[in-house]
Amino acid sequence: MSITISSKRHSPQTLVAFVRAMAQHVRQMIFRQIIFRYIHRLIATFILAVLLAFAPAVYPSRLALTQTIERQEPADAQRITRPTSKPYTGDLSIFEDPERDERLQINRVMEILKIKQGSTVADIGAGSGWFTVRAARRVGTTGNVYAVEINREFLEHIEARAGKEKLSNVHAVLGKEDDPLLPRESLDAALILKTYHEIAQPILLLSHLRESMRAGALLGIIDKDGNGRNHGINREVVIKEAAKAGFSLVDQYDFVKPDGMDYFLVLRPSGALRSFAPLR
Repeated sequence: MSITISSKRHSPQTLVAFVRAMAQHVRQMIFRQIIFRYIHRLIATFILAVLLAFAPAVYPSRLALTQTIERQEPADAQRITRPTSKPYTGDLSIFEDPERDERLQINRVMEILKIKQGSTVADIGAGSGWFTVRAARRVGTTGNVYAVEINREFLEHIEARAGKEKLSNVHAVLGKEDDPLLPRESLDAALILKTYHEIAQPILLLSHLRESMRAGALLGIIDKDGNGRNHGINREVVIKEAAKAGFSLVDQYDFVKPDGMDYFLVLRPSGALRSFAPLR
């Protein structure tokens, strides 16, 4: 808008009109500047919002990277490189010796692990289900037993056995070499019977197992002394690896020797490694 001022004399009405026109022009200029700034800010805010929305996917934050590294480091530190035995894949009938109950004193084992009516128990490396069915009968219909195996054929055998013996409280679980894949905080007790020396990544497996154990739950490990590759593993190695997974030694027994086993360790979820308890 252009306003021309002449040198002629103007009436008061003309001057008033001129002043009003000038005021209107100023208001329009101010309004345009406000609108222009508002639009610019709106565009800038939109661009910033888009960048913030897509930036994490393209450029992970330092915190996210740190958290990822922290999650990876414990798992790497818990991986073992010592020898382990090849998991058994043979005839399951070798576990069914009629005299084994008496030699291993399995009822005493279950008493020590406080397995009773209503308990939820895990049989890690269940094999033929020898311990699974005995635990299932002990915990009754109000309890549960998870038979964990990495061998699918063994699990099919256990399911058929449980069906034949009418044990509806047995649940077959196909686990992994480093994770039993059990529900969190579900167990009152767990037993690893003659299997620890075959576990490829025992510390990782025990760490996951610990997450599945309730407060006060107990873990039993029965095995014989050995170097890992000869179907046995030294008890001191087991205790140290269990400590790294968050278990501490409660007690140890040797009454399982008649079944060819050298030790029965009882552990509980804890952050501390305790000194050896005397043999009983």
